[in-house]
Parts: sequence; structure tokens; C-alpha cells
Amino acid sequence: MFDLAVARKVDQFDAISLSEMDNVSLMNRTDTKFIVPIGKLPALLDDLLPYYRCLAVEGYRRCDYNTLYFDTPDLQLYHDHQRGRLKRYKIRRRRYVQSNQSFLEVKLKNNKGRTIKNRITQPLLPFVSGYDAGGDFLSRHTPFGPDMLQPVLWVDYTRITLVNRHTTERLTLDLDLTFHMGRKEKKYPTIMVAEVKQESLRHSVFLDLMKQQGIRPGGISKYCLGMMSLYQPIKCNRLKPKWLHFQKIMMQ
Repeated sequence: MFDLAVARKVDQFDAISLSEMDNVSLMNRTDTKFIVPIGKLPALLDDLLPYYRCLAVEGYRRCDYNTLYFDTPDLQLYHDHQRGRLKRYKIRRRRYVQSNQSFLEVKLKNNKGRTIKNRITQPLLPFVSGYDAGGDFLSRHTPFGPDMLQPVLWVDYTRITLVNRHTTERLTLDLDLTFHMGRKEKKYPTIMVAEVKQESLRHSVFLDLMKQQGIRPGGISKYCLGMMSLYQPIKCNRLKPKWLHFQKIMMQ
């Protein structure tokens, strides 16, 4: 949960609207992730204030996201990630709470390390085999059809989106991560997932701040983190260094 001091700091940023963000949609981009102790957020916001604007949606600068991830019955998409496969997918339905918009989204991490995102407007409903809009979309962008997928993980969090004043860069700060499916639930209130999104890797004030504070890149995807948190035991050999790094940050 946001404390009042953090809320006030976020409200000090100049606002940017969704329509103004068209030139920084970054549907084809590079990503750099960090796991950051939540206690560092107030000072980081002070340092970032001169260089970024903050996305405001319907007057809200702290936006809630509800995301439902899909995978095959044998969790092929998860295992492609934990094996380090160069070409891998995430398939999800995401609801942006404040704007009340929902999308079916596909994220592809290609063999050049770039993230390519495609989406169509769709409600948060289960897949129906043969449903043309979702099925056609999946067939264009993935090797998976609706009848190959099932819901496996809900992820809820609150996001602050900062937009660089001078370069094509977005910085997302995700807090209050909650993973759940059925009766299983796991919350991580003491960390935030920070992600720098750029057309190509270049100078960034936030990257400089992370280097100054000795926080190295090493974020784990929220999907993989949630699966490892709820589906134990689950194979995660290649993800163990990131999992151990995550655990170390949580203890700070």
C-alpha cells in the first residue's frame, strides 16, 4: 500500500496523458529490469523528479493492473523461460483498472533480446475454442491456439509509469505484487519491480541511479516469479540465481 509521503511525491511530477504517450508506446523495445527494496522509493522519486513526467489516467497516477496469464497444460511457456529459450512467449489478458480497458496481449522475446508486444481489445473472460477474434490474433502472433491454453496465474499490482522528458524511454515501477490462483496466494509488499523500456539501450538517469546504489540488473519476470511462488515444487534450475537475488533483496 502507498503511504501518504510516497503519494505526495508521485503527485509532484508533471502529468502526461495516455494520448500524449503515443510516441513512447515502445511495442518493440529493449527491457532492463531491477528488483528494488521498497524503502528506496521515496529517495528515488526525489532524484527522478526533474527528468520524468508521470502518467495520469482518469486523474490517477498510481494505476492498478489485473493480469491473467495463460499457459499450456504442461506449462510450456514457463519452461521455455526457465530453460532460457531465445524465442519465447507470454500470453495474458490484462485489465487496466482505472481506464477500465482490457486487452489480450502477446509478448515475444526474440533471439536478439528485444521484446515485441501485440494486443487486441478483449474482456477478461476464459478462452473459448474457436473464438474468432482471440483465436485469429493468437494464430498471427504465436504457435498456440485457444484450445492449447489454460489460465494458470493471476498477478495484481500497482504501477507508477514515468516518461522521460527528453528521450524515448518509459520507466515502470510496480508495487504491491500479489500472485494468486484458486486458493493459493503470495504477496510481496517489501519490493518493487522497476523496468526501463527503450527503443535501444542508451543512457538513462534511472540506470545511473541504480549503478550508483549498487543495484544490478537482474529482475525476474513477474510471470516466472509468480509460478515459482505458487507452483512449488516446479523446475527452475536456470532461474535459481535470479530467485536467490530476489530473496536477498527481500531481506534488505
